[in-house]
Amino acid sequence: MEATTPSRPRVAGKALLELDPDLGRLLTDERRSAALHDLRVRVTSFPVGEWDGERLADADPIHLGLLVADGVLAREVVLGDTVSTELLGAGDIVRPWSVEGPPQLLPVAIRWNALSSVRLALLDRRVASQLGNYPEISAVVIDRLSERAQRLAITQAISQLNRVDRRLLALFWHLAERWGRVSREGIAVPLVLSHRLIGELVGARRPTVSTALAELAREHQLVRRDDGTWLLTGEPITEPPSGESAAELVRQRRRLMPTPDEPKPPVAPVEARPSDDRLIELRTSLQAARMASERHREALGALQAETAALRARTLELRAERSRRVESIRRAATERHDGTEARS
Repeated sequence: MEATTPSRPRVAGKALLELDPDLGRLLTDERRSAALHDLRVRVTSFPVGEWDGERLADADPIHLGLLVADGVLAREVVLGDTVSTELLGAGDIVRPWSVEGPPQLLPVAIRWNALSSVRLALLDRRVASQLGNYPEISAVVIDRLSERAQRLAITQAISQLNRVDRRLLALFWHLAERWGRVSREGIAVPLVLSHRLIGELVGARRPTVSTALAELAREHQLVRRDDGTWLLTGEPITEPPSGESAAELVRQRRRLMPTPDEPKPPVAPVEARPSDDRLIELRTSLQAARMASERHREALGALQAETAALRARTLELRAERSRRVESIRRAATERHDGTEARS
């Protein structure tokens, strides 16, 4: 009777690749099945409204972060009487905690608001450790972080355009890259955004935004629909590359199920069965990957020990940084008092 290999115990939680299948797009079918078994996360949900992300500021800094599984989350940075907002959606990874801690010389406050029902998955230290066995998923995670940084850079550039109406058009075409859907009337942006929130996205006051939106509606370039979402009916402020229409570019970037008025993409042809030489090459590559995975697992043990030491050192550095900042403030106060005394 042939011996069977005992199955590994399943960790409680939701399979990460069921929440976000696109994370595994670089995996082979075999490794996808293993990742579905190994990578499991805890999921929490909350409704529309304010979310207290600050209570996680003291979380273990070794946790990788929170994956937005569903919904739209607004991250608001409050500096003085100004609020700057970033929109986060499915696939984004956020860390309400940090190794260095919050800034101390420039006091800012962070607020979180759910614009729709949101589900978050915790990528804790266990998941972070297991991701070492799946570099294909780690590459996609890094790509997501890079995309978020690029979107922030684009939003910053939009906020510096010299007219608010140009900022608004650029913002909504930028949002259409990610959330836009092609409809018969134009390109729909299915986000319910208030005038105040739009102003926080483009760096303008609400009355100015309201005036510019009314003008764009009169020009049939951007209109607010009855359900509070938005419709782009004009053309982008710059021409798309290669002469393609904006609607075609949006359609190509959709990873959602097609709407009734949008044709389904053609099914890719089935690839031919690989030759014996190709099979040998694939098996050799798989064996090499397994050996590399074993070496990586050994290195992980050493890394965990180093991480514990790093965390202790981080706490020391935070305390030292607090003392240094306090010294700077005290010196500034003494200089100020000395100047007043001399005057």
